[in-house]
Amino acid sequence: MLGVYDSGLGGLTVLAAMRAAGINADIVYFADQAHNPYGDRTDAEIAGFLRDNLAVLAEQRVDAVITACNTTCAVAERLGWPATPFPILDLIATAGRSFVATPYRRIAVVATAATVRSGAYGRAIRATAPAAEVYEIAAPQLVPIVEQGLAESETARQAVIDAVAGLAPGVDAIVYGCSHYPLLDRWFAAALGGGVARIDPAVAQAAASAKLIAGLGLARGASTTAYYTNGDPHAFEAAIRRWTGDTTGRVAALVAP
Repeated sequence: MLGVYDSGLGGLTVLAAMRAAGINADIVYFADQAHNPYGDRTDAEIAGFLRDNLAVLAEQRVDAVITACNTTCAVAERLGWPATPFPILDLIATAGRSFVATPYRRIAVVATAATVRSGAYGRAIRATAPAAEVYEIAAPQLVPIVEQGLAESETARQAVIDAVAGLAPGVDAIVYGCSHYPLLDRWFAAALGGGVARIDPAVAQAAASAKLIAGLGLARGASTTAYYTNGDPHAFEAAIRRWTGDTTGRVAALVAP
């Protein structure tokens, strides 16, 4: 069984990519909505949330954790990952490796303020694509919009326009450095036009997850998903049904440590 965590709804994009890639493992998904958004928190606070999220999944006896929260990965790169009895697949590290054969040379990463502050994406991408120019842009207004159920609104459209307004000239690719942002893809597509590739690291994370499962020799699952939140379970369930189409996964409230 795999564990997936995020600060809220964004990790559903990683979960969806895993299922689309044919991963049939049973999955426990935990959303730390009580502390969302993470992006305007201190590194110490985020490190504490990460530790608690992993503890929640450890209690569920998962065999591995697939991270779906870029912000915690950015902080863990600097402060270190908590010790766990299971392997952890780092979303930013996975994203960086995916650029090893990239044709893109001017890459913008749109992410939370904490992720941009860390510089983790720039380091991860340049580690495998040293010739790439990487620009990191904070868009703190986007996560709350998604969490409030406004992803399809005019407010969301304008917020995305504002977020990409400062892109450097000649950018040929934009990376969704927060797993919430693919839920705003229609607005990014409209704002950027056809000349800028839109890259969702969830796709690379799903492929890496399949390799991890094979390496660990995990048994086939039944493709079941159990969803937990320490926020409002009713609103969470409605969002899950809307964004994933999953009408069978069990949704429950869970109090984190």
